[in-house]
Amino acid sequence: MGKLGVTVGIVGGGSMGGAIARGLVESGELDASAVRVADSDPARVEALASCGVAGCADAADLLSGGPDVVILAVKPQVIGDVMADIAEAAADRLVISIAAGVGTAAIASALPGSRVVRVMPNLPVQVRSGATTVCAGPRATAADVELARELFSALGTACVVREDQLDAAGAVVGTAPAFFSLFVDALTRAGVRTGLPAAACRELLETTMRGCAEQLLSEGVHPRAYMERVTSPGGTTAAALRELEPLLVEGSEEAVDAALARTRELAGDR
Repeated sequence: MGKLGVTVGIVGGGSMGGAIARGLVESGELDASAVRVADSDPARVEALASCGVAGCADAADLLSGGPDVVILAVKPQVIGDVMADIAEAAADRLVISIAAGVGTAAIASALPGSRVVRVMPNLPVQVRSGATTVCAGPRATAADVELARELFSALGTACVVREDQLDAAGAVVGTAPAFFSLFVDALTRAGVRTGLPAAACRELLETTMRGCAEQLLSEGVHPRAYMERVTSPGGTTAAALRELEPLLVEGSEEAVDAALARTRELAGDR
């Protein structure tokens, strides 16, 4: 079964569900035989076979195999139908949901026999460098929460928070990969406008972003201190930051507020 000694069934083999399955196996925390995925798209199931993960088309079939842990890696718009299909089969099991905006109380109500934990991962789990927040739901034990944290720690970093903090983390950390990508794209376009070749500019910026991240992590330096380290008084970076910082701070706050508002709308749409 691997180091964690459990079996995991993942409902949904899309970008996030597939990344979770591959990451758990590649990390060595679970053997491939301990992970199964259900998805109605045969191509997704077939793609996971390359890392030894077996699959099926139906969530009920997946649960008939008796996984210890069920991960619901489906979109909020369809999670209600999925839970209705598996409610009886998921009884007495730990169910972990990644659906944004769908609270633990709603999940526990739809799965009255299950112990519920909710998590909010982001896409870098695909390269085992994701950031995941974890919160307990009704009936979840401390051991359940710790197991969820350990599973997602195999995919990067995972920390336990309150549920109100989980939604906020989704609005900040969940959207951050898109924000970072947008920033690189925006700087690339700025570079092209000033005469740099697009491909070369993008490669330089991507390498810079990777280097900054690695240096911040290895040295443990605060991002503000790192920024000040590369900013000479009266220099070009200082001039650029005077223009960018107020726009970036205000825009980031507005973007997170918009993401959080949409999370609440998704919860109300169900």
